[in-house]
Amino acid sequence: MSTATSKRELDHPARDEIRLEGVLHALSDPIRLSVVRDLAAAADELSCSCFELPVTKSTTTHHFRVLRENGVVQQVYRGTAKMNGLRRADLEALFPGLLDSVLDAAARQAARVSGDAV
Repeated sequence: MSTATSKRELDHPARDEIRLEGVLHALSDPIRLSVVRDLAAAADELSCSCFELPVTKSTTTHHFRVLRENGVVQQVYRGTAKMNGLRRADLEALFPGLLDSVLDAAARQAARVSGDAV
């Protein structure tokens, strides 16, 4: 696994270290899937503070760490903010169509649960 060179840099797996089972694990949690859906809908990176999650701050940190360590998101510090972006290009190169399929299925499920049509 790649190693951070300072306290302000976070470890991320290299593209060839990302594993399907890790990505699927990261996406299997409803909170983490919600984060990924928000990031996919955003035009740019989002700071951790942009997410209003129904969990404690330490649990939020855990969810972001799972996403980062499994290669789903890239996190970087910009000043005091930790910015998050999807590793869409890496995921698409490794698992073509997977992220879009999961996001589409999640949207359909959300619409079905809320009673709205997709």
